[in-house]
Amino acid sequence: MSNKVWGFTTKLSAAALALCSLQTSAANWRYAIEESLSEVQGVYATKFKEVVEANSSHKVQIYPFGTLGESVDVMEQAQAGILQFVDQSPGFTGSLIPEAQIFLMPYVLPEKQSEINYFFKNSKVINETFPKLYAERDLELLSMFPEGRVHITTQQPFDTPEDLDGVKIRVMTSPLLVETYKSFGAVPTPLPWGEVFGAMQTKMIQGQENPMFYIESTKMYEVSEVITDIGHNIFTTAVMANKRFYDGLPAEDQALIQKAIGEATDYILEYQQGLEEESIAKVKAAKPGIKLISLDEDKRVRFREASSSVKDKFVTMTGDSGKAILEQMEADLQAASGK
Repeated sequence: MSNKVWGFTTKLSAAALALCSLQTSAANWRYAIEESLSEVQGVYATKFKEVVEANSSHKVQIYPFGTLGESVDVMEQAQAGILQFVDQSPGFTGSLIPEAQIFLMPYVLPEKQSEINYFFKNSKVINETFPKLYAERDLELLSMFPEGRVHITTQQPFDTPEDLDGVKIRVMTSPLLVETYKSFGAVPTPLPWGEVFGAMQTKMIQGQENPMFYIESTKMYEVSEVITDIGHNIFTTAVMANKRFYDGLPAEDQALIQKAIGEATDYILEYQQGLEEESIAKVKAAKPGIKLISLDEDKRVRFREASSSVKDKFVTMTGDSGKAILEQMEADLQAASGK
């Protein structure tokens, strides 16, 4: 090799080392969410960003829903390492990690807020089992947290599964969620979120499910006449990092991320206190004629009984792994009971 070429190569190597050093000292981390910055995932991501930037020279750029495509596009980017962090619910990752659909199983998670918070912070399924499954998909599971009780918006009121006969309800692309709404008597209709408002508006579908804050913020009540709480689930979401990115970080950056995740999780659990009630008040003020219905236990039991087979279908979908996860989750929920 000539001295000229050697000199150029040496300069290039030095430049590369300098660039690596710069990236180590001040990186720009990209973080995609499924919601807007003012919604729960956005509030969580903003707190994460604040903690990271207050304790390092790193910057965190947050990408709200729609800026990088639909959920499937965002997950592909996270797995490829284009994104460093992603927040996505098991409703979308269920086809990638079937066992994650356990969080969509009806009438499993508690309704009492203190029990919910204890479960999400202390569950062995979340803290020990699922990180291994996510790692198999090139993802580092950092946190799971609840976003509120799921409500169903429709055009007509319903009290029983028979009332939902023939009613098309939009669901996320989860096989277990499809089975759940079949058991409820409805016609489950998977659709990308970007198409849901228009589909409701044109009556292509007659309903959809989401937490109350999201129904209010996305104005889904404008294309619905009834909002019903049947007590069937809590919306769960998961924050992940690209595994290769996370494993390649120095120990101090991994510790920084864990610190930011811990503070953001504590913050979002506190932030959501009273959020559902605030959202209901906003919906009533914006559309006084809308019907808000909460089924009593005598009516909920019909949906509990109708969907009891979904647990067996989850085990069929996921095999021994899912069965073990279900057993551990039941133990975790028992530990949370009464908290």
